[in-house]
Amino acid sequence: MRLIESYLFRQLAWPTLAAAAALGGVALITQTLSTLDLVVDQHQSATVFLKIVLLSLPSMAPIVLPIALLVAALWSLNRLHSDQEFVVCYGGGLSRWRVTAPAWKLSVLVAMAILAINLFVQPAASREARQELFRVRTDLAASLVHDGQFSQPANGLTVYAQSVDAQGRLKNVFIHQAQGEGSSSTFAAKQGIITRQEGRPVLILFTGSNQSWSTRGVLNFLDFKEYVFDLTPYTNTTEALHYKISDRYLHELMKPDLTQDWEKHNKKKMKAEAHSRLSSPLYALTFMALALQAVLGGGFNRTGYGRRIAVAGAAAAAIRILGFGVQAACDSAPALNVLQYIIPLAPLAWVTWRFYRASSRSKRVVTGLTVTPFGAEPAGA
Repeated sequence: MRLIESYLFRQLAWPTLAAAAALGGVALITQTLSTLDLVVDQHQSATVFLKIVLLSLPSMAPIVLPIALLVAALWSLNRLHSDQEFVVCYGGGLSRWRVTAPAWKLSVLVAMAILAINLFVQPAASREARQELFRVRTDLAASLVHDGQFSQPANGLTVYAQSVDAQGRLKNVFIHQAQGEGSSSTFAAKQGIITRQEGRPVLILFTGSNQSWSTRGVLNFLDFKEYVFDLTPYTNTTEALHYKISDRYLHELMKPDLTQDWEKHNKKKMKAEAHSRLSSPLYALTFMALALQAVLGGGFNRTGYGRRIAVAGAAAAAIRILGFGVQAACDSAPALNVLQYIIPLAPLAWVTWRFYRASSRSKRVVTGLTVTPFGAEPAGA
């Protein structure tokens, strides 16, 4: 019997992995399109771009994995049913519970995976992505210089570079600095690199010249092999990294620090996010129950189960959309957080009760016909 259960588990697990990979690919493409500005506008490397895209995937797991499980379960169960493999299982003496146990085991594993991702992987990935985005946003090479364009990152400062590579090296640099009262300074160099010296951001220019006009109209000219241009006056030194609600761990969401104004103001949203992370794994169990009811829960139909499968898909979509709506409502009404658990649990309990109740009623023999979970078949078939 264990061999049959292992076989049924594999028939469900592999399609689930394939569906999860396919839906994950769609999510990856979506994130790729939304973060293209990192390469186009911020002049970041493909490595940074790919890192941020991949770090955003764990946040989609609570949505992608239950849908993948539903799609795979409907397809696999329908195929097994059409091939009469469930009839063989029943003929071998397996009860409906033993036949469906592999499906429930798979859904529990998916739910546990979602819970682990919600509690540990997603906050860690979101924090890493936030740190990377902060670094990109404060990247001086990206904010000060645009390839082949004159830019004015600050009042009185004009910067040009023919190109900037992934390491921040600038080629053919031009800098014009207006210093007030008619004085100005102009730098031209073959190469440059933005780095830090003694904690200060600087632009080191190599092999160039400097022309400066004093307030008296005197021109000074200087050739240099290396010149350090201080960027401190043109950087935002007050900006700090701030973690959003999606970046927080569960204990931080459940017990916000009320001494901080931001957390005190957003404590309701933090609680709603915490309950969402705890309740979202339940949708995997609910979707599996809907799939079992759609394929195995009704009478035998030689024309197929397309209608019941469509109803199950529509019900799953309605339940998940309702869950999103309740989560949004909980941002301002914490008393509604209990609904985040009721919405997946109520249909799960109802569908499961109906599914196994129908099974207990079907075990009888009437006038030479055995009423199986798949309909009436000749006794002894």
